[in-house]
Amino acid sequence: MKSITERHQLILQKLQENGKLNIPQLIEEMNVSGVTVRKDLKLLEDKKLLFRTRGGASMQNPYAIERPINEKEFIKSDEKKRIAKTALSLIGPNDSIMIGSGTTVYELARALHPEKKIIVITPALKVALELCNRPNIEVLQLGGLVHQSSSSTAGSFAEKILEELSCGVLFLGVDGIDLDHGLTITNIMEASLNQKMIALAQTVVVLADSSKFDRRGLGKICNLEQIDYIITDKQVNRSTVSQIEKMGVKVIVAE
Repeated sequence: MKSITERHQLILQKLQENGKLNIPQLIEEMNVSGVTVRKDLKLLEDKKLLFRTRGGASMQNPYAIERPINEKEFIKSDEKKRIAKTALSLIGPNDSIMIGSGTTVYELARALHPEKKIIVITPALKVALELCNRPNIEVLQLGGLVHQSSSSTAGSFAEKILEELSCGVLFLGVDGIDLDHGLTITNIMEASLNQKMIALAQTVVVLADSSKFDRRGLGKICNLEQIDYIITDKQVNRSTVSQIEKMGVKVIVAE
């Protein structure tokens, strides 16, 4: 059996040659269990040497291009769960909240079990399905065209409904956080809907793992000064955090 160093060298070599790998291929080639392969991939991702994807790994940043939500959810999944649990503290009893689209905010929906009634407004079908039968939660699903990659609605119908609403806290997922360019997402129609949601929320909270920093997506949502909180993981660059907090944004690092 290969040592951990030999396995990691082999994985990185194969990635350099092919650009991507799948877990069954690595299991056969290294003669180890799937659990071992997944641990190896996570360790290498933590060192920023590759990106985990659904069923394997890639050399390409999965946030640089638009990918299906069921593929993104396997990227930094542990960090997303910790971020979501930290975000729960910002929800008050009898609150009305909005949950946007994306895998990190979806983890918030999965972790949400309020003791008193709250209203959740969302464009994300996965969020609505997760919460629709949950005790003490009323769900308002925004209508409109469903975007296939994110399983979320966007467009004029969804934006029209928002004109009649207001909410306490918006939990937003993004694809990029850039000090100069602000918050971005890969889909332009969803960027427009996010802008509308920000305008009617009293508090805006961005849930984003550390890989989203210093990156840009296609559609700009807003400047950093327009949000109140960012909740991220402990791998975030401390210098970046300091610069963001100078803009008046509170950065919370989930432990």
